[in-house]
Amino acid sequence: MLLPKTNIETKLTEVRKKSVLSEQHRLNEVYEILSKLDNELDRIEENVTSSKGILNNKFNIDLLDSSKIYHIEDIKQICIDYRLRFLDTKYFKGTIPTEALSKIKALEKEHNIEVKGFKIIAPSKLFKLEDKDDPLLFAPIGNGYHYLIHHWGNDLHPLRKIMMWPFKSIINLIILILMMSFLTTLGIPEGLFSKTNSNAQFWILNFFMFKCIASVVIFYGFAMGKNFNPAIWNSKYFNS
Repeated sequence: MLLPKTNIETKLTEVRKKSVLSEQHRLNEVYEILSKLDNELDRIEENVTSSKGILNNKFNIDLLDSSKIYHIEDIKQICIDYRLRFLDTKYFKGTIPTEALSKIKALEKEHNIEVKGFKIIAPSKLFKLEDKDDPLLFAPIGNGYHYLIHHWGNDLHPLRKIMMWPFKSIINLIILILMMSFLTTLGIPEGLFSKTNSNAQFWILNFFMFKCIASVVIFYGFAMGKNFNPAIWNSKYFNS
């Protein structure tokens, strides 16, 4: 039995209305989620301090994972080893993942507090630094200790630590230059400068190669305003 045309039109109209309402409901939900996300990001990026310039979150220590608690000296050593920066989130120009936001909300609910004073460990290129240059999100808990909330990216890869080893100190850099000079000298073909080879000739060439490589390194360091890791781990400037 066929329904009258008017009934069919009425039902189609009702279906369209429900579809529009459902779509609008979904859009409202998405908008609400995005709004909350923006608010959370704004709150994380705030540079909130106490009247004494230091902010400590009142965590319940018994509920914290001890493996995620780092003293400022430990953080400093990580930054020096991997040539990273430890700065307020307001300088961070990368993207904070939603997993980090979820962990913050869960932590706040568990400890019944509002976490503030966030800091991030990341390479200098991920910070909006002042001109005079895979991150870890921390929250301060007092007495120089910070709690690791979330770690993303691959900035603590062992290869990065090896590559940044020469920049830890002037001694490390000199050792690297000596090694490069020695290997370069070994690569010079025999008889290129003299028909006879001797140890004296080898070490003279090695000294010449050392001066050449050292000159390039010094020029690059001064030209680019580079500095060693211990001097820049918490710097807000481009002297990287």
